[in-house]
Amino acid sequence: MSTLALLDYAAVFVFALTGALAASRAQLDLIGFAFLATLTAVGGGTLRDLLLDRNPVFWIANPGHIGIACCAAALIFFTAHLFESRARLLLWLDALALGVAVAAGVGVAMELRYGAPIVLIMGVITGTFGGLMRDVVANEVPMVLRQGELYVSAAFGGAAVALLAATLSGAPLVVFGSCVLSTVVLRAGSIAFGWRLPVYKARPPRN
Repeated sequence: MSTLALLDYAAVFVFALTGALAASRAQLDLIGFAFLATLTAVGGGTLRDLLLDRNPVFWIANPGHIGIACCAAALIFFTAHLFESRARLLLWLDALALGVAVAAGVGVAMELRYGAPIVLIMGVITGTFGGLMRDVVANEVPMVLRQGELYVSAAFGGAAVALLAATLSGAPLVVFGSCVLSTVVLRAGSIAFGWRLPVYKARPPRN
């Protein structure tokens, strides 16, 4: 199995866990868990493949991804009550999923030999859109829109590091590993230490 395929499986599984945790907070039934977990797991990758005209979409080519998402949903359905803070767990799992999914998006765009701008955009899309769909459906404030937090910027930074690593070393482990690590570190720093980018502040109009 290729490194890229492993990244796709890992991103699907971890993002599905976050979707199922969101379903537990919304007190959905088992089918609701499976739906929200699957939507979160494949949302970003589906948009990526559609934009890149990658036919068939990855989970249609390999429906095993749907099975993995449903297994993750069932796992959380029966164990969510064991966690003291599901919101905190969701936050940290989402940080890990973001890193893995950005690397998967970058890898697909590189494999199809797109240039740097498209690689960056596909990394960000793959990493962020599944979580965005999850939060919208679960009626939560999307993590990508939380004021000043490093989320889209963390995904962008990880994709940029992957491009730099690809220039310096063609080894997939170096490229994807540095992407995952840098994305997760940036996101974790925002969660744990309050790392922020400057935000726009409205000023009264001049006379």
